[in-house]
Amino acid sequence: MPSTEWPFISRPVEAGDPVGGAPARAFWLGRVGYLEAAALQHALVEERKQDRVPDTFLFLEHPPVITLGRASHAENLLAPMSLLAARGIEVWETTRGGDVTYHGPGQLVGYGIVDLKQHGRDVALYLRRLEEAVIALVARYGLTGSRRAGMTGVWLGGEKVCAMGVRVDHWVTSHGFALNVHADLADFDLIVPCGIKSHGVTSIERAAGVKPDLADVARAAGEALAGTFGWRMETGDARGLVRPGATPERVLGGVRQLVPGSGE
Repeated sequence: MPSTEWPFISRPVEAGDPVGGAPARAFWLGRVGYLEAAALQHALVEERKQDRVPDTFLFLEHPPVITLGRASHAENLLAPMSLLAARGIEVWETTRGGDVTYHGPGQLVGYGIVDLKQHGRDVALYLRRLEEAVIALVARYGLTGSRRAGMTGVWLGGEKVCAMGVRVDHWVTSHGFALNVHADLADFDLIVPCGIKSHGVTSIERAAGVKPDLADVARAAGEALAGTFGWRMETGDARGLVRPGATPERVLGGVRQLVPGSGE
């Protein structure tokens, strides 16, 4: 069961904070299916548009799933649909930016429901701040994260440790980042991760030689985001979140599961 007993995450508000210590929330959901998480994001986006909830981050891990972004290319999905189905790996078309990526156990997914009207109305700036937070997060494990020009995400040397892709609707974001903590990296052989053939992927476990608990990494991610965005971050009880039912074609602009025989 997901832990819901997180302490308050906070830091002193400092001069120059971009939003002056604005409130935000973080939730640790444990393992959640892709459609359920998409439906929850969709509901929170609608709430955020009406300013009924503050900026919110959902932290979770997915069962094995491959997602295709708006810029995905069919040739970057290397395994046939029949093989993926046999291995219990779902495939979803999404409305986030980016190419193809893999989610699975041992990977921390952070979905941000953030009103960019409060953050400069600048999607690129938002992505750079996400990268900054992840770089601060991996530094806790003795790792030096970096950026690469023209390649959104965070790198450890020549390998990618964190992929990112977002959707923006009336300046409210959804989707977010996927950080490999102790994921099975062999599963990335099923795709060309993010469409980048020249570089591989890595994880905190592989790079640092430690296997941190995913909920602990989620807590640290909330602290890193609070520092980067200047938030006064509270951790919420996931049991209080409404888990709406979902009609896929109406979720986050339309998500679609691909299955063998679908012509894909």
